Amino acid sequence: MPENMRAVVCVRPGGPEVLELHTVPVPAVRDGWSLVKVMAAGLNRSELRTRQGHSPSVVFPRVLGIECVGVVAATSDPARPAGAAVAAVMGEMGRAFDGGYAEYALLPNDLLMPVRTSLPWTTLAALPETYLTAQGALDTLGLSPGARLLIRGGTSSVGLAATTIAHADGIEVAATTRRPGKAAALTGAGADHVLIDDGGALRPPWTPTHVLDLVGACTAVESLHLVARGGTVCVAGSLSGWLVPGFEPIAMIPAGTRLTAFHSDEAKGAAGAAVLQRVIDNVESGRYSPNIDSIYPLAEAAAAHHRMETDRAAGKVVLRP
Repeated sequence: MPENMRAVVCVRPGGPEVLELHTVPVPAVRDGWSLVKVMAAGLNRSELRTRQGHSPSVVFPRVLGIECVGVVAATSDPARPAGAAVAAVMGEMGRAFDGGYAEYALLPNDLLMPVRTSLPWTTLAALPETYLTAQGALDTLGLSPGARLLIRGGTSSVGLAATTIAHADGIEVAATTRRPGKAAALTGAGADHVLIDDGGALRPPWTPTHVLDLVGACTAVESLHLVARGGTVCVAGSLSGWLVPGFEPIAMIPAGTRLTAFHSDEAKGAAGAAVLQRVIDNVESGRYSPNIDSIYPLAEAAAAHHRMETDRAAGKVVLRP
């Protein structure tokens, strides 16, 4: 085990330039925790907002990263042998304690999800947070045969994953993007209809029975009025922020329409392990697409964040230590 490792440290709130590559000590294993050699880590917009200073509980400097995949290097749990392949998501990774933007991550044992796979590490890294969120949100919506699904924020990594899953399940999907140049990514993921969301009134090809809203704050109320009476809107993303100003449930939720939400923290650890393995199996069989936008080395984490922040990515951005 090396004494030191490379890690991307967010030294203070700010722009991508506050992500600095440092050499730091490899964390020591302690009771209830395992040291994971990080093989790859998916990037998420929540990390972008933490870097910008919008997570008041986070103390800087901090190694960001709410997910990673890798192998157990050392552990306090005899049930987790060294060399075992694992994934981890959420549970305050990269917030209350250092996360996946590093060569090694010290993680709580109950966050580790064992995985069986022959996928490349960078492909595997595109799956945990993204597909667990997408699958959880679709399950929360309660889709059934004949459903018509509208996905708002379709070219986000979660939007593309949800499109892939719903298409594989035989659900008719319309998905939105603000950038016409990203329409091909939605079609490639299986969207039946691509809508360009230019800020005007959105006109789906039919009245959706379900809406998966990944844009969130600025579109949630409109989504409630787009869905069919008795339909369901699930807010599972916050691309436009967390708060809906002046939200008045009685005035803003049409009678009979259901509003729900899903957060990926519900799928961490043991709760998500079987779901993640099923996703991996479906990717290996070709049923699902991994939806990777780009792969960056650890030293270029700032460039990776810039790609996310400028909305150039269509799919998952991955860091490779």
